[in-house]
Amino acid sequence: MSTPETEIWHNPRCTKSRAAVAHLDATGVEYSVRRYLDDPPTAAEIRAALDRLGAQPWDITRTSEDIAKELGMADWGRTDADRDRWIEALAEHPRLIQRPIVFTAGRAVVARDTDALDSLG
Repeated sequence: MSTPETEIWHNPRCTKSRAAVAHLDATGVEYSVRRYLDDPPTAAEIRAALDRLGAQPWDITRTSEDIAKELGMADWGRTDADRDRWIEALAEHPRLIQRPIVFTAGRAVVARDTDALDSLG
């Protein structure tokens, strides 16, 4: 049996994440689910995700989360020199990762709406 090419980093408690799963189901896409809060991505996996997203770590960080406030992330730099600090924080505190993220062969989107999902083609 082959592994689906599409994967979703999913939080079942999140309305947007549940909506993305429902959309994938409705369109008949085969996908795998990674409950990223239970199975947190490593720093290397986050780097790979960022490459596929074409994004920086601060672009996918939920800065309104309490842990982000506790860490003072609003004051962190947003340069190449700061990138690893952000990635390590995301790996240590996966709740900070924007959700859901949907991956296909070679691409990814933060799927906060169906237009983002549909852009994956």
